[in-house]
Amino acid sequence: MKSELFAPANLEQNVPGGFGLQNERLLKVTLNGDLLARQGAAVAWQGDIKFAFEGAGAKRMIKKLVTGEDLQLMRISGQGDVFLADYAAEVHIVYLENESVTVNGANILAFDSALSWDLKRVQGVGGMAAQGLFNIVVQGTGALALTTIGTPVVLDPATQPTFCDPAAAVAWSTQLAPHVHKTDGIMKSLIGRGSGELFSLAFHGQGFVIVQPSEGYPWSTGAQGQNTTGGGIGGLFS
Repeated sequence: MKSELFAPANLEQNVPGGFGLQNERLLKVTLNGDLLARQGAAVAWQGDIKFAFEGAGAKRMIKKLVTGEDLQLMRISGQGDVFLADYAAEVHIVYLENESVTVNGANILAFDSALSWDLKRVQGVGGMAAQGLFNIVVQGTGALALTTIGTPVVLDPATQPTFCDPAAAVAWSTQLAPHVHKTDGIMKSLIGRGSGELFSLAFHGQGFVIVQPSEGYPWSTGAQGQNTTGGGIGGLFS
């Protein structure tokens, strides 16, 4: 049988253990143990692989009920290969080394089970409920796979104040501690396609901010759409 489908780029790629990219939109994990992934993200698997629901724990469950942030995870365990994707979004891998990063929950695809996660509130929100104001802090040592709708840009907020639509903010250095920057109605009508809220996220200091060229998918359900808050990155930092 002959077809461009069988070109080398489309054949299964060898991943020397752990997380790797089959291609820019498909994560391959060579599994010998377990990992946590977004529910429904597995598109294929080979070997002895098992799937189970992963609870958030009592404290995180309370935060989820209060914030509306909903990171629904499954635990994947066994030995074999697992392929993960999220509506053909681009996949980027971040390797944490006893570090932490703040991530928009809608942009988390999978991460090592050795990493811990928790919900954090963006400063200056008060009682407002809107996009991207409650995010996920992932910390420890291990691999974290993120998705972006389109190819993102990595901004340096150290040289000048940096602002972005909350739904377009993918991840940022935890030490940056962004705050809410209110804008007037005229400004909001000219920038972004977010929720219509009159604010943006403001960053300033040492670190990075990863921004995708989209404020989310146009539908409100699905993997990236489960949470309306928006979607190694080594390649982005090089």
